Amino acid sequence: RFAQIDRPLDFVMVSDHAEFFGEYAICMDVSNPSYSDPMCVLLRERTNEAFINWNVVLGTPQAGVSGATRYDFCGPDGSDCVAQAPTTWQRMQQAAEQYYDRSADCEFTTFVGYEWTGAPLRINGDGVLEAINLHRNVMFRNSAVPTTPASYLDVPYREQLYDRLQADCLDADFGTSECDTLVIPHNTNLSQGLMFDNITPEGEPYNVIDAHRRRKFEPLIEVVQHKGQSECLAANDELCDFELIPWGHIAGNFSPPTTPLVEGTVRDALKKGVAFDTAMMINPFRFGMIGSTDTHLGTPGLVQESAAYPGHGGANQGSGPAPGDPGLTDTAEFNPGGLAVVWAPQNSRAALFDAMRRREVYATSGPRHVVRFFGGYDLPSDICTQPNRVQVAYANGVPMGAILPVANPNESAPKFMVSATKDAGVPGFPGHDLQRIQIIKGWTDANGDSHEQVYEVAGDPNNGAGVNENTCATTGSGFTELCQWWEDPNWDADQNAFYYARVVENPSCRWTQQQCITASPALDCSDPGSVPAEWARCCDEDIPKTVQERSWTSPIWYDRPTDIPGC
Repeated sequence: RFAQIDRPLDFVMVSDHAEFFGEYAICMDVSNPSYSDPMCVLLRERTNEAFINWNVVLGTPQAGVSGATRYDFCGPDGSDCVAQAPTTWQRMQQAAEQYYDRSADCEFTTFVGYEWTGAPLRINGDGVLEAINLHRNVMFRNSAVPTTPASYLDVPYREQLYDRLQADCLDADFGTSECDTLVIPHNTNLSQGLMFDNITPEGEPYNVIDAHRRRKFEPLIEVVQHKGQSECLAANDELCDFELIPWGHIAGNFSPPTTPLVEGTVRDALKKGVAFDTAMMINPFRFGMIGSTDTHLGTPGLVQESAAYPGHGGANQGSGPAPGDPGLTDTAEFNPGGLAVVWAPQNSRAALFDAMRRREVYATSGPRHVVRFFGGYDLPSDICTQPNRVQVAYANGVPMGAILPVANPNESAPKFMVSATKDAGVPGFPGHDLQRIQIIKGWTDANGDSHEQVYEVAGDPNNGAGVNENTCATTGSGFTELCQWWEDPNWDADQNAFYYARVVENPSCRWTQQQCITASPALDCSDPGSVPAEWARCCDEDIPKTVQERSWTSPIWYDRPTDIPGC
């Protein structure tokens, strides 16, 4: 099959699951004695049996680490597959090197990386088996990388992953090069809150050293991707309904679903980090926000909400009873995924990696909005009218992902500048107008209780824009560009806090609705018996017909003054 995205990307990391690098190397090598093993045959045919076995292997409970097993053809101790893993890993490195533009043009940057597929099983309080998503993408700064990636089967706890990366990357001798790495948790919405626990493998609560190490290895978090948004789950924030997966664990669309928990959201983790900072004077959850696809197609950037969306892995290809039948091309609750945006002086591995490390990044749900977010005590109130407002903002404040200076000469509330420009789109897919910008604040009060508040700061949430759901034509207008200076009206110098901006578009047609209106003959949801089974989800009222695409900036933090410098 062939796919082409509508516009080129500046940088990419293709991160496959390290747990089966050796297995696939064996099963795809016709000269290997295990090539004809029944499980290899199933893997090559990509059958449901292979998928189920894949989840059983990865689903080893965290409490039973010694029970982790590989396929039988890996040998009694799994060493045959471990020995073959570098074969796949080297191919991935070669591909990244082949397409990395090292010329002065800097047109395209590739990163070497992989996915650590943590997926412990547990029985919840209702007796339902859950596959907990603890997946993390591991990114390397350059071509100096470990000989073999550390997989979940090798190191089944995140702290063990940190240990291995420290030994095999940060402390290893690569001659003239130096290895550096960062770890990016994703799909926290399917983790039932365990992604953000502060518990060591021994069951002890985090201390300052544990928190510092976690912040060192995990400076970024994925807030949106193919399997939903992980930003928030809040009754008092209507925009949290955006791309909300209604089950709470990674296999919820195959096995009994469970309720998603607010403890699995990024916003709750940011609040937990601020509270931890208040108590321990260090924040383990200073996350910059990015988006990504994770659609298992190897097509990063294929995020257009359109009738041509091919689905997760392209496996459905029509959801009818036989391959190629018409119908939705993916599970209706899923979406095409998002993008990561980085503010860096150059499109090179070093410059991009440094920007990610300092969290000067933001996420989009697909559109290519241009978003800026700055905070400071001396940002001029007329900054949005100044032709060089970005330079003024850098000179008088800090960008997204940073911490406000401790020094506050005037003891005044922090000021912020947020700006956004709409995605111009491409021929055939014009971009949609912006509707509004919000700033979300989270803080911890004197009693140690956490709070959050959403402020409308720019645009118009009641601009009347809408969508004709029968044709997907949009109505009404919004804004090409928005910019606003804003001062926190409820600032308290003794309360740790974070602020991030959310940029929201006018409504547009979701990919599901765009596919549904292509059905022939046209669907009549008032007569359910006339709707073919493969199109039944088009009439499901729980599946939204429209979507408001958006972007999320990395937070800016305010830390109350302490007597301990650097905390």
